[in-house]
Amino acid sequence: MIETYLQPLPHGITLSCRAAGSPGRPVLVFLHGFPEGAFVWDALLEHFSKDENGGYRCVAPNLRGFERSSAPPEVAAYRPKYLVQDIAALVAIETGGTQPLECLVAHDWGGAVAWNFANQLPHLAKRLAIINSPHPGTFLRELKSNPAQQQASAYMNFLIREDAEKLLTDNDYERLWGFLTHEFTGERPTPWLTEAVKDQYRGVWSQGLRGGCNYYRSSPLRPPRPEDPAAAAVELPASMLTISVPTLVVWGLDDAALPPELIEGLDAYVPDLALHKVPGASHWIIHEQPALVQNLLSDFLLQPS
Repeated sequence: MIETYLQPLPHGITLSCRAAGSPGRPVLVFLHGFPEGAFVWDALLEHFSKDENGGYRCVAPNLRGFERSSAPPEVAAYRPKYLVQDIAALVAIETGGTQPLECLVAHDWGGAVAWNFANQLPHLAKRLAIINSPHPGTFLRELKSNPAQQQASAYMNFLIREDAEKLLTDNDYERLWGFLTHEFTGERPTPWLTEAVKDQYRGVWSQGLRGGCNYYRSSPLRPPRPEDPAAAAVELPASMLTISVPTLVVWGLDDAALPPELIEGLDAYVPDLALHKVPGASHWIIHEQPALVQNLLSDFLLQPS
């Protein structure tokens, strides 16, 4: 059974959470991306909360700006330091502030938060598992130098438009369905996108889209344009890029927005890296191959940290 609740944080933000498993057990936290919500993790929450699968306390927050979580209107409120602060506060509540997470699991924008979290607060998580979310070092490299990546990420410059939320809402979210059915999939079939799943997405989107778009507005990691240098003006020191915790990266190789070049050279930033490439899977691998994701995470959790 999935429980849902609103979790107030000490710094004034409230996160709408989904969870399974009793409090007091070792904790797994799952972070979603855009344009998704915490519900995408339900099957994994239920699986890993069972005694025979580790008996974890599994928690998936809706990130700030999504669903019923707090959605500050200011773009600056979505900078990485504030997103990391939210997750650190949630971890402290769920673990009692005495033990690190067993693993932080993340996809897409949740992965961007998780990379920063693991870099800044490595003592708060024993492991990190990333699914199709680029490390900031390789992403910056490709955005600066690779025209193919610049083209693949061009949608980001649409999402920072002031009218993006309205355009995304038009005609029953036509553009957002496009993200799920062809923008990031390479036109592959999407049998997982049933009417029931569509209703779950509508339930998230109907709460507002400005917060989600503000993630893109607040980040300079997007393709440069003549009027906006964006990634071209960014330099990140090695101290902001190194990940010291054991890390699993699962990568669907047919991700149209995040091609495989983004995992080249990843071991330079992540010395303790387990990289699993998945042919025939797109950006939405969690929906497309849930059993594979579950099994890879199970194996990773069984390894000594």
